[in-house]
Amino acid sequence: MTPFIAELLGTFFLILLGSGVVANVSLNKTIGHNSGWIVITFAWGFAVFTGVVVAGPVSGAHLNPAVSVGLAFAGLFPWENLASYCLAQMIGASLGALTVWLVYKDHFDATEDKNTKLGVFSTSPAIRNLPRNFFSELVGTFALVFVILYFSTPTLQLNDANTTIGLGSLGALPVAILVVVIGMSLGGTTGYAINPARDLAPRIMHAMLPINNKGTSQWDYAWVPVLGPIAGACLASSLYLVLSQ
Repeated sequence: MTPFIAELLGTFFLILLGSGVVANVSLNKTIGHNSGWIVITFAWGFAVFTGVVVAGPVSGAHLNPAVSVGLAFAGLFPWENLASYCLAQMIGASLGALTVWLVYKDHFDATEDKNTKLGVFSTSPAIRNLPRNFFSELVGTFALVFVILYFSTPTLQLNDANTTIGLGSLGALPVAILVVVIGMSLGGTTGYAINPARDLAPRIMHAMLPINNKGTSQWDYAWVPVLGPIAGACLASSLYLVLSQ
């Protein structure tokens, strides 16, 4: 297992189980149809748990380009490794979205609403206000990255070049709880992507796959769940650096 493969597999399971619960709750004629937001937020948290368990011992379990950027910005992750981590995360997220579509193909066909189909793959705002949607993604990712930075460092030897830091540095269960509370508290505005790979890679798959009556992939909104999380991660890292001096 290499860090590249670990990030790919961890992000694959993140999207397989995270987008999978959205499909189960929102698509027609599923057993879990209309089971609600609480089911989605808990399942996303445990999807992160699963990805961290897989990737944590090898790569640190970033599973998120914003986490990788934030850690690099704070000097806790080599900039030269950033591209390979982000590529692995994008590939893993794409494969996860593809697998969800294959599993739920009959239910996609049974669902008429185009936005519901898109919602399995990517996020969209409850109220479209792009500046405020951007701010929502920024704040959610700020909370995610700041907690990772602030609570991971006391128990890690950061001067060791072999130390890997990421979601896994909190432990799988604590980070799952963190993602659940972010979803429940801050996810009502945009669906809390808080992860560029989680939104962009599945959105690309939505555009590419032969989904019946799928409608638009809403590319005019796609920059929000990419740039918002990156900005939030950089802000969290900047505050961490100030407080750690």
